[in-house]
Amino acid sequence: MFTKITTRGQIALTISAFFWSTASVIAQPVDLSPGWAASMPAGPVAGTRITPEYAELVTRDAFLWAWPLVNVTNRRIKFAQLPENVISGGAPLAPLNQLTMLTDYIEPDERAVACPNQDVVYGAGLVALDKSPVIIQVPDFGDRFWVYQVVDLRTDSFAQLGKMYGTQPGFYMLVGPNWKGETPKGVTKVFRSSTNTGNVIPRVFQDDTAEDRKAIESVLSGIMMYPLDQFDGSMKTRDWAGIKQLPAQGNGNSETPWVPPETFFDSLPVALADAPPMAGEEARYAQVMSVIAAAKADPEIRKAVDKAAADANDHLIEPLFQFRNYGLPLPHNWTTTSNNAAFGTDYFTRAAVAKSNIFVNAPNETKYFYQDLDETGTRLNGSTPYTVTFAKGQTPPVHGFWSLTLYNEHHFFEPNALKRYSVGTKNKSLKYNEDGSLTIYVQADEPAEAFKDNWLPAPKSGDFSLYVRAYWPKPATTNGEWTPPAVLKGS
Repeated sequence: MFTKITTRGQIALTISAFFWSTASVIAQPVDLSPGWAASMPAGPVAGTRITPEYAELVTRDAFLWAWPLVNVTNRRIKFAQLPENVISGGAPLAPLNQLTMLTDYIEPDERAVACPNQDVVYGAGLVALDKSPVIIQVPDFGDRFWVYQVVDLRTDSFAQLGKMYGTQPGFYMLVGPNWKGETPKGVTKVFRSSTNTGNVIPRVFQDDTAEDRKAIESVLSGIMMYPLDQFDGSMKTRDWAGIKQLPAQGNGNSETPWVPPETFFDSLPVALADAPPMAGEEARYAQVMSVIAAAKADPEIRKAVDKAAADANDHLIEPLFQFRNYGLPLPHNWTTTSNNAAFGTDYFTRAAVAKSNIFVNAPNETKYFYQDLDETGTRLNGSTPYTVTFAKGQTPPVHGFWSLTLYNEHHFFEPNALKRYSVGTKNKSLKYNEDGSLTIYVQADEPAEAFKDNWLPAPKSGDFSLYVRAYWPKPATTNGEWTPPAVLKGS
């Protein structure tokens, strides 16, 4: 019976014979011939009655894997209402298919995206490629570090634009999955998204000096994004310093709640229509759509769905806000991720990153290291002083730059008198120890004068997190050869 098998048909016959001879209760041989699976429904047959319990099960599963998709979908719905480019509460916002640039570091009252940094000047803009392809301008950045993050609805990258890619100044075009037009003369390269909705976030390095703030102004004015029908082959500019400033809106200390559980199943069909199933996801999509249809037809099913969404939010998504609950464990209680902006079907990591610090660069663009704990495994808290010491020559190995940022319990900046929220390459006054090592003092109280330039202010009380960014990392940073040092108690 277990002879060598050379064809798929022989495999089917042999397995069928085995089951037929050993289980007489089976009425027919198992058919594993080609096309057998394709003939079966991907999910429940249309109109099938389902139970509230089944609807709850499917909802809990969908709330995890589709949470990032709904997050970006709801941002698009919101920003579609913007009539002009604005800066709201420190965050750059723009109408669809445009972007807005800041002209300095992002402000501490920003609440649109958790875990911003003060090492780059940011821009941001959502694309709606079903409305139009868009043109992205790349000015001449000279020797300055820069990268444009371009991600689809799943927060996976689909374009490579940055210093690490050797990208030349010029015009680049983003198109949707169904675009069939011709590439206009003067466009250097076209990048195709698998979804119609996406996000573009330029990041341009700026050091912490008045001279560099002045020097960066001219290059920022050339960073633009606009619909294809506005493209005329000329490099457009805009004085971003004149953008309307609006006060912060919404959610106080926490990130804007982009995925309210009570409306999750209202936005989900929109998200799924924009992000067709990847290979192997057909059944998952069909199950969700059957529950959506049932919830529309039956108030009891809708009640069960909303209950399950709220439960999933509390018990599946909220814990992923804490860095210590996901990622790859590293020495000294640090964690990292290795597939940012290329999550594929790693639903858990995609959701965790989207919840804790959405819109992260691909690992070859930026390597991230997360820390909630000190060396002993105790939660970092403002009531305790800490030090982080990089041995001589052991700051993060990068071609670009590195930083150590502190975030409060809400993953935002904790206001302080120095307006200092990170330290690293941008700081020209860091003082090294006699042995060549570099010690960063992470504490609420001001250290002795000799150490003040190396002080990263912490909140007076409450938990906080530390976060290392290594922009354009060297191989030692991405392959695990280098990892961050311990966070030690005491100053």
